[in-house]
Order: sequence, then structure tokens, then C-alpha cells
Amino acid sequence: MSASPAVAGRTVLIAGATSTAGLAVASSLADAGARVIAVGSNLARLQSVLAVAPNAALHECDLTNFSAVTEVAAAVGPIDGLIHLVGGWRGGGGLAGQTDQDWDFLHSHVVTTLRNTTRAFNADLLASSAGRLAIVSSVSVDRPLAGGANYAAAKSAAETWVRAVGQGFAKAGDSAAAVIFVVRSLDGLETELATRVSGLWDEAAASVNNSRVLLAPPET
Repeated sequence: MSASPAVAGRTVLIAGATSTAGLAVASSLADAGARVIAVGSNLARLQSVLAVAPNAALHECDLTNFSAVTEVAAAVGPIDGLIHLVGGWRGGGGLAGQTDQDWDFLHSHVVTTLRNTTRAFNADLLASSAGRLAIVSSVSVDRPLAGGANYAAAKSAAETWVRAVGQGFAKAGDSAAAVIFVVRSLDGLETELATRVSGLWDEAAASVNNSRVLLAPPET
């Protein structure tokens, strides 16, 4: 008989759980025996998580509001993993098309939500014997285009923030790890992402902390 997945029995919070990727991650974690906490901005949409993770705990929260996030943190108790999947694309129209409205949206959803969740749950991840943080970023950070300047800048800021969190993890010891998954497009890679997320607990923290992992579709 094979050993149970290392994530079994762990409590993992998914921020932005109602996306296709969020549902895939929730399903993978639940199948592996983890306790799933699904957090999103709309409780009605969060019900969809129960179809793939029937025992998931659902919490409606405005993740752009730090006070609201800290309330959720107090309510859910200690966690072993934070999977941050909040984001969205805004762009196009060259540099002239990089509007303030799009920037405000991206900064709020990509950066502010990440800052809020990581600050609220940092102590939990450090206290866990295997704390894990993961986000999804974009290849546009490496090759930004004028029409996606807002998006690339926001994703770059998110990556920088996660690397700083990872440095804090390393300084505190060797039990927590922060990982950045990078995609050109997440469409079609949701299952791969979910498998990689669930497998984070199978790896030693020091071997994956502050790693940047490219996810790409299989070659045909």
C-alpha cells in the first residue's frame, strides 16, 4: 500500500476558490485528504466548491480589506497552506490603453489581496510544520509588452512580494516555503497546477522555497 500524500490532514486555504483553477485545486486537495477552506467574494458562487470538495469550509470575504481578512483568519484557525489565486486580466491598446481604471483593478486584485492574505496568515504558515504559500504568475513578467504593461507590473510586484515572504520563511527556519507558478495562459493547465499544488507538501521546504516553476502544456 502506498503512503498517504503528505498533504493529507493539512488545512489549506484557497483564496479565489471559484475560478476553474480554484476548483481544480480544491478537488485535488480534497482527494488527497486535505481540509479545504475556500474563500471568495461571493458566497453563492462559493457553493460550487462543494461539488468537488464536499467538506470544504466556505468563507465570503472582501480580500482587498485587511480587517475583513484578519477576521477570516481568526475564524478559520491555523492553516498549513495558502494558495492565492485571486487576479484577472486587464489590458490591450498599447501603452496608451493602460488606463488608471485597469491599473486600480489589477493592483487591488493581484497585489492588495496577496499582501492582505499573506500578512494575515504569515504566523500560521510559520507555525505549521509544513507551511506552504503558492501563487500563479505570468511569463509577461519576463517579457512585458506595452499592451500588457499594467498586468505585467502588477504580476511583477506580486512575485517580488512572494519572494520577500519566502526570505522571511527561510530566515525563520526550514519548515515553510513560498512558490511561484508561472504560465503563459492558465487555460488547460488547471489540472497540472492542482497536482503541483498538492505535491508541494511532498517536497522539503528548503528545496522549493522561493522557487519559480514554469507550467507549460505538453508538447504535441
